[in-house]
Amino acid sequence: MTPDDLTDLLADGLLVLDGGMSNALEDRGADLSDDLWTARLLRDAPDEVVAVHRTYFEAGADVATTASYQASVPSLVAAGLGAAEAESLISTSVTLARIARDQVQRATGRRLLVAASVGPYGAVLADGSEYRGDYGLNPAQLRDFHGPRLEVLAAAGPDLLAVETVPDVREAEVLVPLLDELGLPVWFSYSVADGRTRAGQSLEEAYGVLAGSSAVIAAGVNCSAPPDVSAAVRAAVAATGRPAVTYPNRGESWDSAHHVWQGADLFDTALALTWYDEGARLLGGCCRVGPRDIAGLAEVLSARR
Repeated sequence: MTPDDLTDLLADGLLVLDGGMSNALEDRGADLSDDLWTARLLRDAPDEVVAVHRTYFEAGADVATTASYQASVPSLVAAGLGAAEAESLISTSVTLARIARDQVQRATGRRLLVAASVGPYGAVLADGSEYRGDYGLNPAQLRDFHGPRLEVLAAAGPDLLAVETVPDVREAEVLVPLLDELGLPVWFSYSVADGRTRAGQSLEEAYGVLAGSSAVIAAGVNCSAPPDVSAAVRAAVAATGRPAVTYPNRGESWDSAHHVWQGADLFDTALALTWYDEGARLLGGCCRVGPRDIAGLAEVLSARR
């Protein structure tokens, strides 16, 4: 699928995204307490990953987001894998999502997609850095980290890339040229709070970095509180002229020291209609949003299809 193909698809409607992989796996009994998080299940319980993807499709999602958010060659090597095995495991994340997609697509005749998740550098640190940004790396170091992983994921055959939870304009400035070189369609979403990126830059600056990209077909926000979504959607549409993507968490905050979510539950599927009217055409949920929520979201958005 090319960026133009996906742009044409969005021009005619919307796509319902899936919800959080981690919470859905935990609900099935998975232990995600180590630093590899969901990436460990690619090796240890691949059937569980397929089952979660299938559950989200059956709930009404049009897109499966792969369990590669926190997977990188350095982090997997640090966990004891060889470099070749690490690359293979990253590719496996796409293979598992495609298996689930093909199963549901054959059974239902629906057109379903696989988005390969590309988390920020901070995600592999497993210390909450994706909610702060400014890792102390220079652009060359960020390119050396992102480039090989992007190539492995692209070669595995996803329909598009989901570059997500990016907290910092400086990381986006490195990612955009790499994405344009690959030629796959991309949605690009920042993590934001209080009308700014997590690293403190303005939304206008953040989305302006994406405006000239040939690969980015939608821009927006994920893993942020629902009350922060509308400002990001409006800024993304205004800066890029493209549809917005939005998949917030429940409104809680991540305690990286204790690996728990804390705070109020603010997720409301009815908000999706407002976000659609503001320009969002890819809508779903992130951490702590599960299959039941996605089913509700799909039902609400059926009025806009």
